[in-house]
Amino acid sequence: MNKFTLLVLFLILVMYSACVPIKELTYLQNIGNTADSVMVNQAVRKPYRVQSSDILMVNIKTIDEELTAMFKPADRVQGIINEQILFFEGFTVDDHGLIRIPLLGELLVIGKTTEEIRIDIEKKLTEEYFKIEANIFVSVKLAGIRYTINGEVKVPGTNTLFVENATIMDAISTSGDVTMTGDRRNVIIVRRYPHGVEMHTINLLDKKALESPYYYLQPNDFILVNPLKQKSWGTGTTGLQSLSTIISVLSLATTIIVLTRL
Repeated sequence: MNKFTLLVLFLILVMYSACVPIKELTYLQNIGNTADSVMVNQAVRKPYRVQSSDILMVNIKTIDEELTAMFKPADRVQGIINEQILFFEGFTVDDHGLIRIPLLGELLVIGKTTEEIRIDIEKKLTEEYFKIEANIFVSVKLAGIRYTINGEVKVPGTNTLFVENATIMDAISTSGDVTMTGDRRNVIIVRRYPHGVEMHTINLLDKKALESPYYYLQPNDFILVNPLKQKSWGTGTTGLQSLSTIISVLSLATTIIVLTRL
């Protein structure tokens, strides 16, 4: 077997190993004899508890329109809501876990769910400002789920999803999906907790990801998708790209061999 044949075989081997196989691109596969249906565990279902720097939107309605208007910023009265207004007009949780609401003053919200905060506000309003007959209606929501995604995604950056619940798949879809060279097996989630910051990983190729407590996003999550080793090799992510690279290398090798024999 001559050197040229060995070179061809070597390049074919490189092409095969450089291609990203389909199993590295398919989300939520049935890996390890996983059951056909996956139940979301109770840890995933637990409601989110408010942390410092979260922004809350509090909407208060009663039959007393004049008094109700005091709780509403002007832009929200007009029905104009966007991300900037949410930042400036929402109620930001300070480092002490408090928000300040007109008339009501400071309210401790850290560690509570939005439902618990709603009950606290309704109780305080009923006791201090309104009668039960006022038909108080209070809603408390997070001002969107803000997250940052970086690495091997088509559109990295910071986004806000205006939904009650969002998953990591929602974040990836909003960012244009993971690139061909992104490592879907070890997606890193940097999450903030009252006691500090922790890093977690989730395998998006495995259907068991649906059972992970990190499948659902929390405000201020940072998502990092690292590259596969194929990217650093630079031989191409698909068979066609790799074949093109190999043809170029073979052409160069053939030219060199011919020139050396002249």
